[in-house]
Amino acid sequence: MRAALAVAAAVAALLVPLAGCARTDPPARVGPAVTPLPGVEVVLVRSGGIAGLTDTITVRPDGAWTKTDRAGAERDGRLAEADLDRLRQLAADPRLTAEAAVTVPATMCADAFSYRLTIGPTTSSYVDCPPQVTPPAATAEVVDLLTRATG
Repeated sequence: MRAALAVAAAVAALLVPLAGCARTDPPARVGPAVTPLPGVEVVLVRSGGIAGLTDTITVRPDGAWTKTDRAGAERDGRLAEADLDRLRQLAADPRLTAEAAVTVPATMCADAFSYRLTIGPTTSSYVDCPPQVTPPAATAEVVDLLTRATG
């Protein structure tokens, strides 16, 4: 019994100085990886409505955006950091590729808005005509983010 206590004390004496060497780095981030959009613009075109609007929002990789209306008037701004981070997450979402592969059915909706979202080589679209069609989730989330963030 004395030998076991002596061994335990010796091991403890050796390990105590090593306790200060433990890593204190913050834990790795858990969740979806955020990928930058180097060289990739995000372009949203909203058209239609009773007035026949055509608005284009272009977001550059650094978060700077330009909104152009059908008359050619432009407004510029920059996405808030949180909005840019969310846009990057959504741009990397595999649902966008799946949504781009779906053929949009013709609609019988009069004066509805049509949305066409292009991120790099991927283009998805939908017509906002409830209750006939449920918009594709990831595409609609990007549309909502960009229309809210760019006013």
